[in-house]
Amino acid sequence: MTSSSISVRELPLFPLPELVLFPGQSLPLHIFEYRYRMMINTVLESDRMFGVLMWDSETGKPANIGCVAQIVQYHRLPDDRFKILTMGQQRFRVLEYVRETPYRVGLVEWIEDEPSNDAPFLLATEVRELLNDVIRLSQKLTDQEIELPKIPRGPIELSYWVASNFQGASLEQQSLLETCDTAARLRREAEILSSTRSQLAARTVLKDTFKET
Repeated sequence: MTSSSISVRELPLFPLPELVLFPGQSLPLHIFEYRYRMMINTVLESDRMFGVLMWDSETGKPANIGCVAQIVQYHRLPDDRFKILTMGQQRFRVLEYVRETPYRVGLVEWIEDEPSNDAPFLLATEVRELLNDVIRLSQKLTDQEIELPKIPRGPIELSYWVASNFQGASLEQQSLLETCDTAARLRREAEILSSTRSQLAARTVLKDTFKET
């Protein structure tokens, strides 16, 4: 779907504190609030999709751009709570809220990355190399083997995967989710990984120095 053929639809919305979902990434959830149990019951009867928005506790508002979560597995508990597994689908922008109770429903439009003059495949290669360096240094620092799932090869899929692993940095993740240029997203991730690599390298040198003394 290109930006010239934007679809608009109503979508139930689920704000989550300091959490950002990316396309292609899984998100397990425990649904216990009554209004969201109602929401899950409703979406299970349709296309099993709802929108996840990061709730910013500082502003007291949800972000304007989020990611669709599609339920791929669910388990209904005896008291009507749910344990669900969702998968991130397309990103969306909230145009307006059409309902606030019992849960938010928004009119949303899908958004995708715009074509770029930069070479995202070259940037993707750089990001993978930096990622390998960070993993190698982390292993050396902790003396532990780090097992990773299969890392995506495509630039856009890689950019989402890397962003989803910047845990504990939800504002940075939200900024990456909102970026509509694959190359720009990868470039920012390369900056973050390069900084992380430098910090880990310095700590590794200190560790080695103390070992020798």
